[in-house]
Amino acid sequence: MNQQGGRPTGHEDDWWGQLYDDSTADTGPTATPDSLDDRFASAVEAVEAVDAVDAVNTADEPPRPARSGVPAQRRAPWEPPPDPPPGPATFPPGPKPPGFEEQTPRGRTPSPTGGRTSTEARTPTAPVAPATPPPPSAPPPPPPPFGPPQPAAPPPTPEDTADPPHPAGPTPQRPPADPSPPADPAPQGPRTATRVDLPVLPPEPLDYVGSGPPTYEAEPTALPPADPDELDDLVADTVLDGARYGPCTLRAVSVRGDSARFRGEPRRDSLLTARFGSGEHALVLVAMATGARATPGAHRAAAEACHWIGQAVGRSHARLAEDIRAGRRGDLKSGLHRLTDRSLGKLRAGAAEQGIDPDEYAATLRCLLLPADPGCRTRVFFGVGAGGLFRLRDGEWQDIEPRVQDVTGEPVVGFGSLPSETPEGDRLTMDLGIPTPPSPYEPAPSPLREPFRFRASVARPGDTLLMCTGGLAEPLRGEPELCEYLTGRWSGPTPPGLAAFLADAQVRVKGYSDDRTAAAVWEA
Repeated sequence: MNQQGGRPTGHEDDWWGQLYDDSTADTGPTATPDSLDDRFASAVEAVEAVDAVDAVNTADEPPRPARSGVPAQRRAPWEPPPDPPPGPATFPPGPKPPGFEEQTPRGRTPSPTGGRTSTEARTPTAPVAPATPPPPSAPPPPPPPFGPPQPAAPPPTPEDTADPPHPAGPTPQRPPADPSPPADPAPQGPRTATRVDLPVLPPEPLDYVGSGPPTYEAEPTALPPADPDELDDLVADTVLDGARYGPCTLRAVSVRGDSARFRGEPRRDSLLTARFGSGEHALVLVAMATGARATPGAHRAAAEACHWIGQAVGRSHARLAEDIRAGRRGDLKSGLHRLTDRSLGKLRAGAAEQGIDPDEYAATLRCLLLPADPGCRTRVFFGVGAGGLFRLRDGEWQDIEPRVQDVTGEPVVGFGSLPSETPEGDRLTMDLGIPTPPSPYEPAPSPLREPFRFRASVARPGDTLLMCTGGLAEPLRGEPELCEYLTGRWSGPTPPGLAAFLADAQVRVKGYSDDRTAAAVWEA
């Protein structure tokens, strides 16, 4: 071996002998010469350092699968190479799992020494002859670990694509052939073109209809004056109620008008909803009254009218419910007429006791009777005074307010006009001709100035019956746009809720600013 700075001696191949000659002095710190094992260990450390550098240089390459699952053991250069490890695990024909690829990093030939080059690794090996293709039913044999690349296998035949017989024991799961998301499943059964009718949505709630906005504000402005000793005399701005019995759904509301809200006056309309009895024999009463205009006690007169008629109907509800189910129209008309006369008679007698003109302490009264029996669809209306009775059927409004003739004409039995009188002044009922008993009040109240109205009708599924005071009846008759709007809102398959009904009932119309009280019944 040449020393640094020396001249060549011409014996370049003597380095092996010089390396392993015991006579050569050791250059290490110890006086003991190195043995062969020590020098081999030193060479192994150097090779491991080279392997570490190769591992860093090949860190970005894809990992190579282990051939046997056991880490490779190092061997001495003079040891014979171990038996070739078994080939990689085979799978049925088809795509291999991700990462299962035979790769040769950076064009190197795999070496049995774990990546380092040795004298034996540089020794050329005999080429391996291509293996005979296996029969179609057997899986392809594993490729040899060394040697030239094997020729590509011929394309599989239809028989090759069939699944091979599964051996006993666990079998590797085949990965999906197509990693893309599955397509939508095909519909079951024959598909036929069908027409789908979308539901017609009701129009959006409006603040007003007509030619322009009303003069007054939409929300309450001033509260009515209060007396600390008469707090029970206060009337709320709005009253809202509802119920459902049998096939009918009830919504009722009473709202102070725009004019009364602006001036701080109490609501002159009064509303009463009550149920008498229980079960199928129950009877629901809806009563509404309106006090005289421009009178200080108008709201009290309306409340008393509803109170008196509620007491009269409640005490006779069993007989009234039976007559409604049996369809005794004549008995109903005469009986309700008598109850109305007595209730309003008490009101007029109370005005006389207070020293008030009976015309100032008066009220109009309109009532609706609804039986709770689901098998009975008879709806009975009766009352005295102005207002409205309407029916929404098949998308059209019908004014079914009972018509009455002039008090000087003949009574019309079918519509319930003013009953006839005897020459002595005794009033007769429409059907029996029996004079009414003398009044218990002195002085006796004068006969009603307004005709008695009565109507009994049979409801149909889908009908909407509306009873209201003049504050809503007048704009319904005078503003077609309001009728059109309520038709769209109330023609749906389900009745509106309480809040929606309140919004619909107080849609304003310019020129109509009175209190509004309404009760609507939807038939299932």
